[in-house]
Amino acid sequence: MALKKVNFEENEESIFDDAVIYTRGRYWQFRMWLTKERKYARFSLKTTNRNTAIDKAKLHYHELMSKQLAGKSYFSFTTKIAVEEYIKQRQKDVDAGLIVKGRLGTIKIHLQHWLEFIGKDTKVKELECTDCENYFYERNKGKKKTSISQSTILNEQSTINAMMNWLHKNNESHISSFDFKKLPRIDKNDEALRRATFTREEVATIQYVIPQYIADAKKNLDNKNNLTKFLAGYFLLIASITGLRSGEQRQLTWKDIHWEEAKKNKTDVSLVKIEVRRETTKVRKSRRFYVRDWEYLHDLSNILMPRHKSKPLANNFIFSGDGKTPISKAAVLRHFYIILELADIEDREKRNLVPYSFRHFFITDRIKSGLSFRQISDMCGTSVTQIENTYYHVDKEVMITNALADYMINANGEIVTL
Repeated sequence: MALKKVNFEENEESIFDDAVIYTRGRYWQFRMWLTKERKYARFSLKTTNRNTAIDKAKLHYHELMSKQLAGKSYFSFTTKIAVEEYIKQRQKDVDAGLIVKGRLGTIKIHLQHWLEFIGKDTKVKELECTDCENYFYERNKGKKKTSISQSTILNEQSTINAMMNWLHKNNESHISSFDFKKLPRIDKNDEALRRATFTREEVATIQYVIPQYIADAKKNLDNKNNLTKFLAGYFLLIASITGLRSGEQRQLTWKDIHWEEAKKNKTDVSLVKIEVRRETTKVRKSRRFYVRDWEYLHDLSNILMPRHKSKPLANNFIFSGDGKTPISKAAVLRHFYIILELADIEDREKRNLVPYSFRHFFITDRIKSGLSFRQISDMCGTSVTQIENTYYHVDKEVMITNALADYMINANGEIVTL
């Protein structure tokens, strides 16, 4: 048992005989012996005022004593361990089908950024609600040319507070969330926030370039590099006609697609019915929709299915050399940039174009084709509000059409649109 101190220096103060506060530099510190754990609880009171330090110390003393009597441990996870434990918990959500694997990857990235900000060895139980009030500033400090978007920071803050809430519920944190500074409202119509997308002419050029790009690779798919090039090419072709999220598309299996025939103006039209399974989409809601068949999926099935050895074939991944492992995001991205260069896409370096830009094009194209937001929502698995706020104001042609819309009143007093 630790001996109780009798004589105190000028910069020390006894707290109920069992604890002491003292200054280190400008700030007051707290120290208390925990008999059951046979260790000192030590932490900063984060104040330079003696009276404030005494008041805070008394509150900490009563809290520590009550936890000791309840059999609860004081000693805390470090932030690094806390993140690891939280990731383990969210992995269970992936295994249970509550979140997709890609979402877990995003959570890991968000929390890694937080660790860089807060410090990996910081004790979780010493954190206070105000410790992250400058998070936005610190994340952007020194990044004038490549500043992090406000929406990205907001998403990170949401992830961080979700973890803190979980830690608090499990008695590993004294706080349930951080008080992040309120950021300015995002202007949805700001040009800088509009989604990077393609024009119809650019997509047509890309669709023309890709078959030429993969032609040589197609001749020898036993070569690993050729196979990857071939898969990436078809992945991008099919992305351009389906509007699928990249993660949804990578996880498509042969059982998820079906060919059907329809008629338009008495002409036969070949369609592909695509089923997006609940467990593969970030919104956790399955959907089915049709797109015109440009023979891309048909050609792919003829070439790849004989190469897939795993049975049943219906369960094999479409964009895979062996049916078991889908093509990586990195491989798709690498060939995407080469194809953009071959297609001579204008200002490609400045527009932040990525494979996901095909989804932005698809949604914008469907708007211009006259589909309602609800119809597009059903096809693309996103909300009507998201489509209206994000995509409707993106396209110049849509805005010009709105500006030129007109009407007249006919002889019967009826409104007739022009």
